[in-house]
This record gives sequence, C-alpha cells and structure tokens, in this order.
Amino acid sequence: MAHITLSISDEIYREIKSYPQIKWSEAAREGIRKQLSQLKGVISGKELLKRLSPETQKALLELPDSKWIEGYNKMKEGEKRRLKLLTQVLPSKKK
Repeated sequence: MAHITLSISDEIYREIKSYPQIKWSEAAREGIRKQLSQLKGVISGKELLKRLSPETQKALLELPDSKWIEGYNKMKEGEKRRLKLLTQVLPSKKK
C-alpha cells in the first residue's frame, strides 16, 4: 500500500485528537475515495451523453432553460430531504 502525508491546521489536529476512537487514516481514505467517485461520475456523465442517440442528444439540447431549472430544483430539494433524514438517523457529534 502506498503512503501519503497530509498537512492539516493545528485546529483540525486538536479536534482529531479529541476523537481517539476514530481511525483517521480510514476517514482520509474514504474522503479520497468519495472525491474520486465524484470525479469519475462527471466523466461518466459526459461519456453517457456521447453514447445517447443523436435524436436524444438533440432533444436534451432543445429543452428550454425552465425545464433545466425545474429539474435542478427538484434534485436540490431531494438532496435537502436526504440530508435532513440523515441528520435525524445519525448520532450527533459529542461536544
């Protein structure tokens, strides 16, 4: 397994030290995995668009801005609901 070194602020270091039960190396790995997945998702989205039929590509490009905005707002509201549910389910951080 390869190794990397991270620089963090003194404030973050103090916070990390207050949670010794957490495996911070695993938390960092998970953060890196998540970032990579998001980057791959963007690339996959572009690749998917290329694979659509010319008719479908044309239909998407002809959608009015109002439809794009409507879709964006629906997605944003869904994400808000998801985050709200997560905050209700996950235990709160000790202070």
